[in-house]
Amino acid sequence: MRISLLTLFVLLLWAVPSRADQELAVYPGTVHTRIGNDLLINGQYHRMAYFTTRDPMMKVAKYFTDHWSKQGYPVVADGDFEREGVVSAFYTREGLQRAVVLRRHMGKTVGFTVLKDLWLYEKPSAGQDKAIRVEGPLFSSEVSTRDEAGGSRHSTQLVERGMDEVRQELVSKFTAAGYKAVRESGGKLDGQRTLVLEHTRGAEQVMTTLVQLADSRVAVSQTWVGTDRPDGMPNADAVRQAREAAMRKGLVKEKKP
Repeated sequence: MRISLLTLFVLLLWAVPSRADQELAVYPGTVHTRIGNDLLINGQYHRMAYFTTRDPMMKVAKYFTDHWSKQGYPVVADGDFEREGVVSAFYTREGLQRAVVLRRHMGKTVGFTVLKDLWLYEKPSAGQDKAIRVEGPLFSSEVSTRDEAGGSRHSTQLVERGMDEVRQELVSKFTAAGYKAVRESGGKLDGQRTLVLEHTRGAEQVMTTLVQLADSRVAVSQTWVGTDRPDGMPNADAVRQAREAAMRKGLVKEKKP
């Protein structure tokens, strides 16, 4: 299985208590930084961290391959291990998969260590079922996280339709769900037409990015953040207050129209 940059970015952000009590794998001599708490990706539980090292990618891959093989676990490796590579071990008795996803970046090896529960699957919650999505996608992936203050959710869809049609469907669904349109902007990214839609509803904020990949193919990336606490503050107000505080401290300057 090849791991692309899109797959890696889609994996970043989520949460729900996982049954996987074991710790993440560690590469010696490096600092591992956790990504989120316990993560829920398309219904399956994950735990993830990242690290960087100046060691060659092949050396890092060999360490994990040897380490897991000596423990007696089946190990699978895939990739060229010059630009990218993945090493996975399967803990069949515990129903867990350990993996390290490796890439080269600015002369360093960047590793994402992952612990995945292969036995548990969580159905979408009632709140997730009400998420604003485009109908009939060719591809869909969703990642969510929760903590004491609230949660966030990121979804990615690939749709076989025109940009304007997809935009109109999303705008209509947001309006019907009681969201308020805050901002809309467009432009081009690497020659591809893009649209960014921002909506709010109470203490929820949704940022939707559309990228036109072809005349009748659109990528939809959506990030939702919010809180269900009674004292929760709408994100728009929180952002405004943060900007005002930064301006008072002289950290940023107000832009003139």
